[in-house]
Amino acid sequence: MDYCLAGDLSGHEGSAAIWHGRPDLDLDGDGRLDAIGLDFDGDGRHDDALADFDGDGIADHAVLDLDDDGTPEASFTDDGSGTWAVAAGVVVDKGGQLRWFGLDGVEHTGGPLVDFDGHGHADDRLLDTDGNGLADRVLCAGEDGATGYVDTDGDGRWNVRLTDTNGDGLADGASNL
Repeated sequence: MDYCLAGDLSGHEGSAAIWHGRPDLDLDGDGRLDAIGLDFDGDGRHDDALADFDGDGIADHAVLDLDDDGTPEASFTDDGSGTWAVAAGVVVDKGGQLRWFGLDGVEHTGGPLVDFDGHGHADDRLLDTDGNGLADRVLCAGEDGATGYVDTDGDGRWNVRLTDTNGDGLADGASNL
């Protein structure tokens, strides 16, 4: 798994450093090693971790101060720009479960990877940006580009559909649902 840290964490003030490491922790409890234990907060304990939940080989979750049962004190996700800007609350519980609503309004639990788009593959990523346990973003990759859904008002229902038709990772269009 590759990961990049900057500032004091990189060991090189004012610059970033990229590392590669073998996962040694199973943070989401699915039996697959998906995280690397580190000491982010400088407390001398390797009770922090970077995790790769989507399986692409790049860290996408950072957690701080894991307790003995693997529950973190704080969790952050990569906001898509390569920074750990989105506080995710305790998204990574031992069940790895988020509540989320399908486009038909039916409530589900699961994640962070689910079959949101109904294509038969659990490859769509749920995000909980406000840490309340209810997904408010979902990213779906498809043959014709990526699609995202956003719950803009926090009621659990999807309000906006975003599309990336040219595959550059940026939304090319948005429509209200």
